[in-house]
Amino acid sequence: MNESSKSRPYWGPLELKALEGRGIDIGCGPDPVTPTAIRFDLEQGDANVISLYVKDQFDFVYSSHCLEHMHNPQATILEWWKLVKPGGYLFVVVPDEDLYEQGVFPSRFNNDHKATFTICKNRSWSSRSINVLELGQSLPEGTIVSLQIQDAKYDRRIMSFGPTSPNLASKLAAKSQCFITTLLGPSFSIVLRRLLTAYYPVDQTSAPYEALAQIQLIARKKQS
Repeated sequence: MNESSKSRPYWGPLELKALEGRGIDIGCGPDPVTPTAIRFDLEQGDANVISLYVKDQFDFVYSSHCLEHMHNPQATILEWWKLVKPGGYLFVVVPDEDLYEQGVFPSRFNNDHKATFTICKNRSWSSRSINVLELGQSLPEGTIVSLQIQDAKYDRRIMSFGPTSPNLASKLAAKSQCFITTLLGPSFSIVLRRLLTAYYPVDQTSAPYEALAQIQLIARKKQS
């Protein structure tokens, strides 16, 4: 998925400032955050231990929807932090556990997710929950400049939370949703979707919704 392109329309001066200069995009796939950013993905090595492959420092280190695939996100983000030069930025985006996983882990929508993320909770429903605030505070000589939930286009009315018991009938109804909506009109759509998601949870970050369900962290390293 082109997660950076999906987020870009919602960026302001703060995000654009954090992406100035020479940078590296970790886990970018075919969608690098800037045309000149150095790409680092599976072909270039293991992002869990990126300092074994990359010996340089950058004005910005960016990663969108990659940290949740790392074996130990707390250790990995410190590895990524090594690549940030003094005065530079670390810009990380991860899925929000309530909006994306919706109360279920391992994830129903991506079985490669190895952790879930929340801004800050004393207690989470997830056994692998990580507080992003604590991640940012763990960065040596770092200051958090942005920490926010991004939920553009996300519709909580059709959100399903916790385990469900899908059956064949509900799956067939979900598949026929577009046809039924066309026949009965858009005003019926939200009622139908809310009924179905009690049995058939929806990943709103995918088509046709293309919503954001994520947490953005931007930290700056102290100038030497």
